[in-house]
Amino acid sequence: MNDSDGSALISGAGEEGPPADLGKLAEAFQSPLGIRSIALTGLFILACFYTLYLAREFFLPIMLAIVLNFLLWPAVRALARLHIPEAAGAGLVMIACFAIIGLVAFEFYGPIVQWVDRAPRLAQRIENSVKKVRGPVEQVSKATDRLTEAPAASGPKPLPVVIRRPSLLESLITQGWQVVAGLAVLTILLYFLLASGDLFLRKLIHVLPRLEDKKRAVTIAREIEFQISRYLVTVAAINACLGAAGGVAFWLIGLPNPALWGTMGAVLNFIPYLGALTTITIVTLVATATFPSLGHALLAPACYLALAAIEGNFVTPYIMGRRLMLNPVVIFTGVTFWGWLWGIPGALLAVPMLVMFKIFCDHNEALAPIGEFLGK
Repeated sequence: MNDSDGSALISGAGEEGPPADLGKLAEAFQSPLGIRSIALTGLFILACFYTLYLAREFFLPIMLAIVLNFLLWPAVRALARLHIPEAAGAGLVMIACFAIIGLVAFEFYGPIVQWVDRAPRLAQRIENSVKKVRGPVEQVSKATDRLTEAPAASGPKPLPVVIRRPSLLESLITQGWQVVAGLAVLTILLYFLLASGDLFLRKLIHVLPRLEDKKRAVTIAREIEFQISRYLVTVAAINACLGAAGGVAFWLIGLPNPALWGTMGAVLNFIPYLGALTTITIVTLVATATFPSLGHALLAPACYLALAAIEGNFVTPYIMGRRLMLNPVVIFTGVTFWGWLWGIPGALLAVPMLVMFKIFCDHNEALAPIGEFLGK
């Protein structure tokens, strides 16, 4: 039965037929952009995000490997121009990366252990400093509690219930195998991606039926590789300069282990907005626990705040220009969402994934409005 016959049956049903509103509702469900289509699309999106959350131990190493592949692939390609095979070039690049990570870990292992051992004493010192500030308020609060406190009831007091939480060592042992497995998957997959070169792109071009689709696939892949590689390399250089400037500022102020806090600021600055805020918070706590006067303690976060403001408002916009292609609201929302979904690694991956998604939308006519919404 076609649509015209169905409309005739509905209109000829008389008083016993469904109301006109129900007929319009049925037409809305049958239309391509009707309520049913929107509802199914929303359920599909929710199912995708729910799967990404539940299977984050599987998806997270894969996404990290893909993004790191974009970062390291220019180095492998440069070695290939020197007649070094891609498999050997990928091995050399990864060995160099492991050497740098190992050197940084060896350099900062001692200071990190010292700060971890000093953490309880520093927390007590910070608490004492805060008590001096809020002492009068606590006295008023205690006086109010005494006035409103009811007389204690006679009889034996109930025994307190103590809930034992797992220690830090137990948590590390429990989750350690997941971290090791994730790092192993990340390392192996990253090597295969770097060593394979354009293998997957060639396979994709081979299986696509139409010439137009082949050209579109090549365009999308090349633009994603170019934009992500340039973005990551540029941001890495900017963050390295910011970390070095922050380390020098902390050294001049007299903050202990200035190189450690500068390196931390450089790494966390890969997370837009939230990274700088986290660095300022940690530096404030360290400075408060280190320096006797509050004015001297606030000098360290103030200096880093000034450096981060210069970097975010002048240096990065001047160097990046319109390369990022995303508006600030989308960036902040994406970082917050992926940080909630996958934690710190998700916040680090948020911007590269948004850039890849926008490029894909820009080259797909049906998704072009979404790409326009994500852009500046």
